[in-house]
This record gives sequence, structure tokens and C-alpha cells, in this order.
Amino acid sequence: MGTGTQIGRVRGLGSAKSGAHHWWTHRLTAGSNFLLMLWFIFSIARLPSLDYATVTAWLQDPLAAVPMMLTVLSVFWHFRMGLQVVIEDYQHNEQRVLWLVALNFYAVGAGALAIFSILKIAFAGAA
Repeated sequence: MGTGTQIGRVRGLGSAKSGAHHWWTHRLTAGSNFLLMLWFIFSIARLPSLDYATVTAWLQDPLAAVPMMLTVLSVFWHFRMGLQVVIEDYQHNEQRVLWLVALNFYAVGAGALAIFSILKIAFAGAA
């Protein structure tokens, strides 16, 4: 019938219509993090040793590099969404926008650096 209480409609504080999507996306990334981290732990445990040459040779395999990049994407997306909620809930002044922008820059930058590192190892090897 409406978008919240009568006073909420007057104040413009009705439903933002994005909370359920954010919640579901956060839960889906949590599930993908769980599965991808299980893959990562079992893959690392199966390596004969954890020296530099062995790990870089492992990451040169597409069956290791692609899931590793998916892990990075999922973890940083989940991280960004979780901290976005914390900032929105607890930062109630004009600095909130600055914190959200800084969070987005950090998440995208760190994720891009991690994916670049994986791609460099996958394509160039242990140079």
C-alpha cells in the first residue's frame, strides 16, 4: 500500500528499495568466499612445498590462476559491501561520503593490484 509509515513518506524516508539486493549480494559473496577459500586451502595443502618456485609454478596453471582471481574478486567485493554498511550505520556526518569514496578506491585498487599480480605470475612466470 505504501512505502513506510505516513510520517516517513512525508519526510522522504520511505523504502530505498535496495536493501534486499545488498543483503542477498552480501550473502552470495559470503558463500562464494567459503567455497573459494576451501578450494584455496586444499590446493595449497596439496602442494609438495610452499617455496617460491612451487607456488609460482602452481599459479601458472589456468586451473589455479582463474579461481584465485575469482577469490580476489569475491573477497574484495564482500569486504567493500560489509564496510559500506558499517560506514553508513555509524558515520552520521558529512565525512560519510569521503569514507565511502576512500573505501571504494581502496577496494578497487587493492583488488586490481592483486589480480595484476596473479596475471603477471600466470603469464610471465617466476621472473
